Amino acid sequence: MLRPQTKHAVAPAGDICRLSAVALADAIRQKKLSVHEVVAAFLDRIETVNPLVNAIVSLRDRGDILREADAADARRADVETGPLFGLPIAIKDLASTAGLRTSLGSPIFADFVPQEDDFFVERIRDAGAIIIGKTNVPEFGLGSNTYNNVFGPTLNAFDPALTAGGSSGGAAVALALDMLPVADGSDFGGSLRNPAAWNNVFGFRPSQGLVPGGPDFEVFHAQMGVDGPMGRNVRDMALLLDVQAGYHPHAPLSYEKPSSFLDGLGTAMTGGRIAWFGDLGGHLPVEAGIVDLCETALGRFADASFPCEPLRPDFDFEALWQAFVTLRQASSGCALKTHYDDPSKRGLLKPEAVWEVENAMLLTAPQIRAASVIRTSWHRTLLSIFDRFDLVALPTAQVFPFDVGTHWPREVAGRAMDSYHRWMQVSAFATLGGCPAVNVPVGFDDKGRPMGMQLIGRPRGDLAVLKAAAAYEATLPWQAGA
Repeated sequence: MLRPQTKHAVAPAGDICRLSAVALADAIRQKKLSVHEVVAAFLDRIETVNPLVNAIVSLRDRGDILREADAADARRADVETGPLFGLPIAIKDLASTAGLRTSLGSPIFADFVPQEDDFFVERIRDAGAIIIGKTNVPEFGLGSNTYNNVFGPTLNAFDPALTAGGSSGGAAVALALDMLPVADGSDFGGSLRNPAAWNNVFGFRPSQGLVPGGPDFEVFHAQMGVDGPMGRNVRDMALLLDVQAGYHPHAPLSYEKPSSFLDGLGTAMTGGRIAWFGDLGGHLPVEAGIVDLCETALGRFADASFPCEPLRPDFDFEALWQAFVTLRQASSGCALKTHYDDPSKRGLLKPEAVWEVENAMLLTAPQIRAASVIRTSWHRTLLSIFDRFDLVALPTAQVFPFDVGTHWPREVAGRAMDSYHRWMQVSAFATLGGCPAVNVPVGFDDKGRPMGMQLIGRPRGDLAVLKAAAAYEATLPWQAGA
């Protein structure tokens, strides 16, 4: 179906804000647009739209931003411009931004101003982007509903009664409503893919290690959360990924990117075989209507020489989910324990954070190793699947966006959810495999609720996944975000 209009009382964006990030960067480089014109247009759009959805937070002073834009225009003739030169960007509020408040959605960090950037943020600055503020997140990125006690909730781009998803909810909504040309996100258990699906944009989870994480206190154990790009189209994501990706000496598990992803999209992928996991033969509870939207999208994809074959791997998926829960607690739960151990801070933690910490404290080393063994077995299973198929496809989410006042679904398709993230189980398969995965929009149900589908590729096959997403994008009967 064609993309419905947003239910927010907002006029369509102007011409500048509707241009792709790639087109904007080219227009600035060729002096068809000034940096000031571009930045001012997006700030005007934010001023009009953001009060309706609360996607962008910690917005810098307009005068300061425009002075930075003017300075960029003044030096444009004297310096070699980077690939993001002049583009306004707001960084996800889980990433450190030097001199700009980074709250992590937590009252504990409500006034925290870092002294240094995360590695990928530094690269975005060096590429010439102008950082204008942050995008809203749930507290510590926990759960796929963007609300917190610092800034409040972010509302879905298409229906103000619904959640934006999370944890990259602010980024997804800002893109969908043309407040940003491109955005960063991060993804542990679907935090980048899920809000992209629920706001009709694209979101790319890179292979483990492609985008360096940090700086951080621990750089070897925590491997499942990654940073990546989000965009209104695939080429925009490739533009940002080219900047984010590549080895960093202080991120020892990172590696060099093989080539330019944006240049790589210049050669089309002419076809490939897709393994359709669906709901894993009923193992995953999925709200009615989601599988139908995905299968309709796969039908369009088949017409573009990407035939699909249903596949249910022979694997214990309940054991795999429990391995995910264990490894997440061993990572995120242990990281949050510092705040839990401080009596003045424990009461400021949301219940989901307390749950992660208290379960982490019950884990034993043999349990963590056993979970990692299961993860390794799943990785081998995926490699065997990729011997026969080019891509794996699944729904991006098991439910449509729900009421923004509901913290998380307690039941899906008649089945009770036993944790705040069980209903996001579908997102764990790419995470545990260390695989690249992209959310592509698949349309809207009869209530106007957006949905997406994951395309998962072999580890370090990031360009192939982006090419497949671009081939799929060409089949869409609407323009994502248009």
